Amino acid sequence: MNTAPVTLEPASRTEDGVRLASTVWRAGGGWRAIASALVGGGIGPVRWVLNAQVPGGYSRTDPVAHLDELAASHGLDGPGVGMLTAAAVERTVRGADGGVAVAATVGLRVPTWAAAPEGAPDPELAPMLLDGPSRPRGEAPPAGSAPRGRWRPGTINILAVVPVPLTDAALVNAVVTVTEAKTQALLEAGYPCTGTASDAVCVAVPESGTPEPFAGPRSVWGSRLARAVHEAVHAGALGYGARPEQRR
Repeated sequence: MNTAPVTLEPASRTEDGVRLASTVWRAGGGWRAIASALVGGGIGPVRWVLNAQVPGGYSRTDPVAHLDELAASHGLDGPGVGMLTAAAVERTVRGADGGVAVAATVGLRVPTWAAAPEGAPDPELAPMLLDGPSRPRGEAPPAGSAPRGRWRPGTINILAVVPVPLTDAALVNAVVTVTEAKTQALLEAGYPCTGTASDAVCVAVPESGTPEPFAGPRSVWGSRLARAVHEAVHAGALGYGARPEQRR
């Protein structure tokens, strides 16, 4: 079992006169992850995870290139996961249970239900173009990429680190468990929603060892994962609602 501590390195930058925070987990070698992030999405090796804050009115149409720039500014190379969020990254909340460690940024300016009526808009979310498809970690951007689809900065980003290896199927199951625990935490915190329209998740596990086949909420490691995610997201949701500037 890999028991290395999950140390988040805080950093800040200024863009257009606004101070913005980031966190970096420098995992090093020996890890793999499943992620829904713009950079490093899918299943594969991971050496770092970057969670970077952007302004609420984020208007760049090249978020993948932006993440590449931010990763380079931190000296990050090799395969990694990059996530953007309009939530306050300096208010990252932590959860832990039985060796599972979770870090979450929770912003709920526009909470939403997953199964909304077709065409129902989420108010106050300006659509932004995505500069090409999301890219697997470590892969160079294609030349001449053209914008396609629409993208909005995520507002609930979750990094979960499980200290035992998981099969590919269990990694997929872990994402389901994270999502279920997140939704439970939001409902219990008084938010009638399943999340926001663009939440992102990354679950990292060691590469070596005999992989666990299950990560559902009643499995040994899935239950620990669920409790750690619930702890972090519930605290983050309560903290978000307690800030006067968020109640306006």
